[in-house]
Amino acid sequence: MGIDWIEGFNIKVRVDDKGTVVISANKEGLLSLASQLSALAIQENGAHIHYDEYNSLEDGSTELIIEKI
Repeated sequence: MGIDWIEGFNIKVRVDDKGTVVISANKEGLLSLASQLSALAIQENGAHIHYDEYNSLEDGSTELIIEKI
């Protein structure tokens, strides 16, 4: 599955002090995520997208994996 990004995307993932996962993104980041989640929805079960600060998230972000079940 190809992962497409809209130029200028900005996404950060963190876990707050209550253990809640917070995803913060600008317009381009949200549109990129929406497109990627739509593409993931039609994949086989077990397919996943792995996000981390080394390939797509802002520095200091918490790693995030979204898996199709």
